[in-house]
Amino acid sequence: MNDEAKRKQLRKYKAFATGLFVLMAVIFVITTFLQKTNASHWIGYVRAFSEAAMVGALADWFAVTALFRHPLGLPIPHTNLIENSKERLGDNLGSFVVTNFLSSQNIRPYIQKLKISNFVGEWLVKEKNQDIVIKNLSDIVLDILNKLDDSAVSGFISKKVSEMTNDIKFNIIIGNGINYLLDKNDHQRIITNLSKQIKEYIIENDEMIEERVKKGSYSFIPSFVDNKIAEKIASGLSDFFKEIEEDPQHEIRSLITTKIYEFSQDLKEDPKWEGEFKNIKDGLLKNEKLNEYSSDIWISIKNTLTKELHEDQSSLKKYISQNLNEFSQNLKTDEKLQNKIDHWVRVTAYKYILKNTHQFGNLISSTVGNWKGKELSEKMELEVGKDLQFIRVNGTLVGGLVGLIIYTIAHFFI
Repeated sequence: MNDEAKRKQLRKYKAFATGLFVLMAVIFVITTFLQKTNASHWIGYVRAFSEAAMVGALADWFAVTALFRHPLGLPIPHTNLIENSKERLGDNLGSFVVTNFLSSQNIRPYIQKLKISNFVGEWLVKEKNQDIVIKNLSDIVLDILNKLDDSAVSGFISKKVSEMTNDIKFNIIIGNGINYLLDKNDHQRIITNLSKQIKEYIIENDEMIEERVKKGSYSFIPSFVDNKIAEKIASGLSDFFKEIEEDPQHEIRSLITTKIYEFSQDLKEDPKWEGEFKNIKDGLLKNEKLNEYSSDIWISIKNTLTKELHEDQSSLKKYISQNLNEFSQNLKTDEKLQNKIDHWVRVTAYKYILKNTHQFGNLISSTVGNWKGKELSEKMELEVGKDLQFIRVNGTLVGGLVGLIIYTIAHFFI
């Protein structure tokens, strides 16, 4: 029922209560004149009833009216109670709601019934709702991206990269990386491939070996001797590297492994390597270069995100949609996930409500306190005024009955 309907209803019951008072007044006037010309006993009873009824009606009219305004506009003390006491009413109402409705005993049964997971799962499984979520998320992220200061973001990235790299010892990282490869024996594949490549290179370039041998030989040595020596050298070298390629336990492999371990340890312990890598890092990550790198990274990320969020069927949106589908299905079928989410919601809601009950009380108190006095009186009268009119009606009838009883007792026993 809206306020206009409530006003019509209030006027109707006010008219009824006032009409009953007017009726009693008319009966009183009529019976008063009749008593002067007619000696019938019943006239006195009716007159007594109507007289007392008028008194009861006026008394209750004054009491009801005094709640909401000054009766007849007269500033009689202890009238217009609601307007004069609105701050106290607001405080008391807020305290009443907090004490009786927001206590731990009252809210716990309702909190324990909360099952958000099922509702969210059913809602998210619908495609149109997923589109709403994705669109809203996209709008929020795009708004954030557009409001961000590019120079500030790139400066932040540059600062963080600089802070992180200052404490990084690249020589130790590279040394540990080499040890990891050695411990996993992954370097053996490198040795195998390298031996194979050297072997094939020697076989394919035997003429170069012959030229080298001839170039370093004496002039009096015949060419066929030089060629034979070159052939032996090429054959020996290719056979040697073939052995390394095919024999996993070849001593050269062990020797190479040992030397790499030594180099790795040297990388981690020798201060010169720390200095070398620091110089390389400082050369690559100078402030101007770092700022340039950071700016390029941020602009690339921003442009990519903006493009992905604007396109309806972008990879990012498809990925989000896919994950929403999986999440909604899990919410509907995974009982463990449901219990976990529902428990978190219940505990969070319970703690938040109990922690902020005073805020609810303050909200009610300040809201009522900020209403204009006349506005508050009107609101209250619209809500309870109809029932208060029955007090006037009851006062009229009860007053009349009491007056009739008193008149009867006085007439027969006094």
